[in-house]
Amino acid sequence: MSNLNKSRREWLEALSATGSTRFDVNACEEVVSDTGRSCIPLWFRANSCDFKVSRGQWDISSFVNGTSAGRRAAPAPVKAPPSVIGLKGGANAPTPAPVAPVMQMAGAESRIIPDKMAEYVKWGHHKDIAAILASDEFYPVYVTGLSGNGKTTMILQAAADAGRTCFRVNITRQTDESDLIGGFRLVNGDTVWVDGAAVLAAKEGAILLLDEIDLGGPALMCLQPLLEGNAIYVKKTGEWVTPKPGFTVVATANTKGKGDETGAFAHTGIMNEAMLDRFPVTLEQPYASEAIEKKIITKKAAKFGVDIDAAKNYIESLVTWAANIRKSYEVGASSDIITTRRLESILKAFAIFGKEHKAVEMGISRFDDQTKADFLKLFEKISGEVANPEPQAQETSDVNCPFE
Repeated sequence: MSNLNKSRREWLEALSATGSTRFDVNACEEVVSDTGRSCIPLWFRANSCDFKVSRGQWDISSFVNGTSAGRRAAPAPVKAPPSVIGLKGGANAPTPAPVAPVMQMAGAESRIIPDKMAEYVKWGHHKDIAAILASDEFYPVYVTGLSGNGKTTMILQAAADAGRTCFRVNITRQTDESDLIGGFRLVNGDTVWVDGAAVLAAKEGAILLLDEIDLGGPALMCLQPLLEGNAIYVKKTGEWVTPKPGFTVVATANTKGKGDETGAFAHTGIMNEAMLDRFPVTLEQPYASEAIEKKIITKKAAKFGVDIDAAKNYIESLVTWAANIRKSYEVGASSDIITTRRLESILKAFAIFGKEHKAVEMGISRFDDQTKADFLKLFEKISGEVANPEPQAQETSDVNCPFE
């Protein structure tokens, strides 16, 4: 037991102070609470821990009795990562990389086991995504479309249908190899290796969900082997990771990886063609049709506690209003757009305040003054037409371009 550092010894002493040598998760949590700790130490939960006898079960008899015997032979020392060439002593004088225990972080923060949403409406490419994920085949998919139209929700709900685990990474320009493959972390005073989301997904045969992939930088190229379905070499630990059956990659983006000329999606860049070519299929996600969006918004309204019968005309007005603004956006008559996500937020404001006009005003408050005035004027016109339909109502196309 001489190899125990101070923090590990203190944890074991806190356990032994209870008078017991056998512990489950609940018993450990009680010690955590009594000692003011934040959680059960990660090294204690790791599969390599000498005191672990099975999942969620530990025996510290060897510590209490002062012996070195545990449930199994002492683990072999962790092999140091490959040496790196040092700057001193010439090109043949390697500087050993630091030796640290290797640990897979159970319950990594990127892990998602999606719950089915009662209010979710299946539409668009949901059926195709669900079929791919249920097949357990390796088949990377790139899903593109304007913001707020349900791309990520569709993927997560398809995963929920298939009972699949996702490792979701929100890509930014700062996303690097350590986020995806893994890196050394300081955990409870120890330097340990923690697998990244991509490696964890590969090891578990899970789904790697790369959100907003077109915001990433050159570091994403570290995923090339996994995007081919091949094993990846983790150079800092010397481990080869071969993806288990079921592993696949799904990416979302607002562009097709060729950049954005409109200025609407700042910081998106031109992606490497070699990476794009490793996605065998690109699915374009539009906004839902008015009929489908009405179903989506109606179900969301019910979730927010809105009286659907009383709000029927309001919901219809919102959906028609958003559709007309999108048509104006497509022909360049408007530089802004109303997304499905924004309609949901408007309905939530309506559920809170109970005022239709105020909810719309709050929903469009992010736009400039002229756009807000134009959007509000269009909504008032459409809501008036919905509330007081003419015997021979005008075609919707009559208000397609309200800003001409």
